Amino acid sequence: MIEPVIELSGVRRDFVDGPAALQDVSLTVGAGEAVAVVGPSGSGKSTLLNMIAGLDRPDSGTVTVAGTRVDRLDEAGAARYRRHSIGMVFQFFHLLDDLTVLDNVVLPAEMTGTARGEARRRANELLEVLGIAGHARAYPGRLSGGERQRVAVARALMNRPALLLADEPTGALDSASGEEVKALLRDLHADGQTVVVVTHDLALARSCATRTVRIVDGRIASDTVHRPTVGSRRHGTAVEVTR
Repeated sequence: MIEPVIELSGVRRDFVDGPAALQDVSLTVGAGEAVAVVGPSGSGKSTLLNMIAGLDRPDSGTVTVAGTRVDRLDEAGAARYRRHSIGMVFQFFHLLDDLTVLDNVVLPAEMTGTARGEARRRANELLEVLGIAGHARAYPGRLSGGERQRVAVARALMNRPALLLADEPTGALDSASGEEVKALLRDLHADGQTVVVVTHDLALARSCATRTVRIVDGRIASDTVHRPTVGSRRHGTAVEVTR
């Protein structure tokens, strides 16, 4: 049985105005899965991401990630959890423009107290693997959108997180750069990284995930598994199984 990385049980999130953002959501994601959470604007998918990331708390239900009861953490505990257990990739990169590419990637390790020499070795390895080692001394503003997103992915992987969260990772990219990031996410999953992508783009979901969870009005409307072509790192013709 695959060990779960994410376990949500009966999660509900209410706001003062309007309907509940999440209503009785239960979800399990196993180690090594690549899951896309899709839905229209206002469906609750961003709220779900915030629950998993420890940026928001449920009004009821439980959130467990990599063995940590995230819903029980105080602010300081949630910050430590994010530094050690998850990596986050955002639509607009959130890189620090006054730091070099290498220093942007090193930063999460320095925040956990990793020795500088060890952190720089790890960062250089990631930049090499992700094909941007030649930009280590450059500043983010000199890079293309696709290159900046690769830097953001390297930074997110710096502390070897159990879970990589990607929030609309191709939303600010042109089509060519978007395809590069999709391929990168596929390769990370093929190498065993647990990935959750939150997006409204069904093409992105089908391209880099083997499972799609659709949220409508704060509830899980469907949970579909896509079985990739056997023997390929890329997702080929899929057989869909709705859970």
